[in-house]
Amino acid sequence: MSRVLIIESSARQQDSVSRQLTQQFIGQWQAAHPADQITVRDLATHPVPHLDSTLMGGWMKPADQRNEAEQSALQRSDLLTNELVAADVLVLAAPMYNFAIPSTLKAWFDHVLRAGVTFKYGETGPQGLLIGKRAYVLTARGGIYAGSSLDHQEPYLRQVLGFVGIHDVTFIHAEGLNMGGDFLEKGLNQAKAKLAQVA
Repeated sequence: MSRVLIIESSARQQDSVSRQLTQQFIGQWQAAHPADQITVRDLATHPVPHLDSTLMGGWMKPADQRNEAEQSALQRSDLLTNELVAADVLVLAAPMYNFAIPSTLKAWFDHVLRAGVTFKYGETGPQGLLIGKRAYVLTARGGIYAGSSLDHQEPYLRQVLGFVGIHDVTFIHAEGLNMGGDFLEKGLNQAKAKLAQVA
């Protein structure tokens, strides 16, 4: 049995393309792997606070010096990190907002990129500790950006996932969704076709 962790980050609900792709992924994966455990964390409905001094205190202070807020922040970070560590497969649903990922998804990364837990510093530099996991990134974009200098999503996500040791990453882009004409249908159909090959 494998554990699948899905991170939703779209601020939209009913009309979200990335959520449509997530639902397709879940349906396919359950059909192919009925014994697997799927956990969905929705950062839109349950946002994670941005990195602040309280969380930093929870990480850095000895247990007997943390105040109640710092201890609570540490427990939240531990929960999110433990979910990631336990997962065999990570799915990130990431619409493009202003050429990048949603701030809620960045906040999630800020909670789970933790020295000594998901990566460590060695003599040759940082080393990822989450070796052997797979990741799928489902994006939704109003324009067409893949492979261009305006695509700040894929390079960033490849970097941070690789930083923690996740190098087996598949990107599925639904692009041109706001360009009118046939672009919406074409972009969505291409993404769904590629996604159908995943499970």
